[in-house]
Amino acid sequence: MTNYVLVAGAWLGAWAWDEVAADLRAAGHDVHPLTLSGLAEKQAIPAGQQTHVQDIVDEVERLGLRDVVLVGHSYSGIPVGQAAERIGERLRRVVFVDSNVPADGESFLAGFPSDHIRQALDAPDGAWPPLPPAAYAGQDLTDEQIHRIVTEGTPHPGATLTEPAVLKRPLGELPATYVKCVLDGREPLPAVAELLKSERWELVEMDTGHWPMFSRPGELARILHESAARA
Repeated sequence: MTNYVLVAGAWLGAWAWDEVAADLRAAGHDVHPLTLSGLAEKQAIPAGQQTHVQDIVDEVERLGLRDVVLVGHSYSGIPVGQAAERIGERLRRVVFVDSNVPADGESFLAGFPSDHIRQALDAPDGAWPPLPPAAYAGQDLTDEQIHRIVTEGTPHPGATLTEPAVLKRPLGELPATYVKCVLDGREPLPAVAELLKSERWELVEMDTGHWPMFSRPGELARILHESAARA
């Protein structure tokens, strides 16, 4: 049995993993979808990027988890990559799902086309609002799935996007799987392409869009199951 800690990207909470978690549990795994501070049911909690890293580390330690596969989608690859380093021998593997990856001393916005995001963060609440429905076109999502993402998503706390990551060793030393969703662009980000040169990293492609926990939950659950076997 593997312990999975699932962390969704910007605007989303633990609810985003409902179908993936059900499939993994059916396969006999222990699954812990996690809502980060400042989002969903934790929306009232102030949060920066290091708050999110600590959210993940605290969840692993609170539950006494070992043989852990940490899964980070989109934005959450940034805190998940840092948390993977900090949980030490508890880690089995880290899986980045079409995500950004942390670089020591750099923020999420440093490696992302960010002018429109920075403009949003200048608003009084300092948060990145959920995208409009049209932004999800061409991502292999049904109208119902888009409606759920848009209506249940919550503004993303701005400090998590502007604070720098903190890493003590090269990310390429961690055992990792990178899941590239090709409808969101065929090529991985340059930082990811560099990390994939490591013997400890593998690339898996999905023929779907950026939100595979909604568009292809069964396939994503299978990839997560198989990634643990290769750890």
